[in-house]
Amino acid sequence: MVDPTSDHAEDVSEEDAPECSTCGDSIVNDPNHRVITWVEDDQVQTAHFCDDDCRAAWDGDDA
Repeated sequence: MVDPTSDHAEDVSEEDAPECSTCGDSIVNDPNHRVITWVEDDQVQTAHFCDDDCRAAWDGDDA
């Protein structure tokens, strides 16, 4: 998986790209890409989203 703080528009293949936590699509070179982070059980967790609609639809159970 790609470092979530890196620039996802640079040399990221669909195979290595993060997947949207709502719809499952690969997120490659997408300016609408959103990421949220949180700490759970002393571990940093992340969830990636295609856009604001997928972010709004996420219920948080998949991470």
